Amino acid sequence: MFDADTASAALGIQLEDLAPGRAVLRMKVTPGMVNGHRIGHGGYVFLLADSAFACACNSHGPVTVAAGADIVFVAPVSEGDELVATAEERTRYGRSGVYDVTVRRGGEVVAEFRGRSRSVKA
Repeated sequence: MFDADTASAALGIQLEDLAPGRAVLRMKVTPGMVNGHRIGHGGYVFLLADSAFACACNSHGPVTVAAGADIVFVAPVSEGDELVATAEERTRYGRSGVYDVTVRRGGEVVAEFRGRSRSVKA
């Protein structure tokens, strides 16, 4: 699935690790990702977390999509920052699942994301 993700590829997002229910992705904040306050636009941080969530929830095989997601921005990011998003499955039940994604800059947490997934009927 990630190989066909042109949105993530266009932003230079790299898949670092993938295991059942888990994914780690990396992205560098580029000059085109900063807002009028000269800090990283939250939409790009969300997109990185969402891409990690997508990889983790699709790691089991069936096509799975987002049913909803929330994010808490803990700290601002800046141009040049290397962000790492780690997605981990919390639970799967029926065709649904819950995944948490932590986005870090080095050892510092910059965002916490919770995604709810739904597998598509075959």
